Amino acid sequence: MEDKIVIKKMESDEEIRGKAYVHFKAWQETYPGIVDPDFLSEQTLEKCEEIAYKYLDNILVAKDEDKVVGFVSYGKYRNSDLEDTGEVPAIYLLNEYQGRGIGKRMMEEALKHLESYKQVALWVLKENKKAIGFYENCGFRLDGHEETIIFGTPIIEARMIKEMRKGEI
Repeated sequence: MEDKIVIKKMESDEEIRGKAYVHFKAWQETYPGIVDPDFLSEQTLEKCEEIAYKYLDNILVAKDEDKVVGFVSYGKYRNSDLEDTGEVPAIYLLNEYQGRGIGKRMMEEALKHLESYKQVALWVLKENKKAIGFYENCGFRLDGHEETIIFGTPIIEARMIKEMRKGEI
């Protein structure tokens, strides 16, 4: 079966709402058993829509015809401890679309927008082994830097880094 998934810049109101739905649904699919269940139950579609409309720049969506099935955000690294570093703050793909190379394609497209940086960082929940494996397949490596964040209860996130080489994504 030929994959008809299109990865493009998020532009329309429909795409913004679709991104919000993917954000909401992916949290519900991915984080049970990892994130505090009370905190997870508070992550509503409405909250995800507020976030989607607040952050409109540097978002690519994956679409299956008119349906948004994934998204990735990218930009300059938000912390000051790394220089000349880009960041992928979020990448989510609905479970039913995983395992088809779509996530890798989304990551590659985001990395094209970050190719001027010497490296790209991202943060992942340390208990999310599936995501860590995905990021490793995309060339990211754990760098040993960890932080504790509060998602209802304390949870550890780990930083991963990908060294960017000219002409290689």
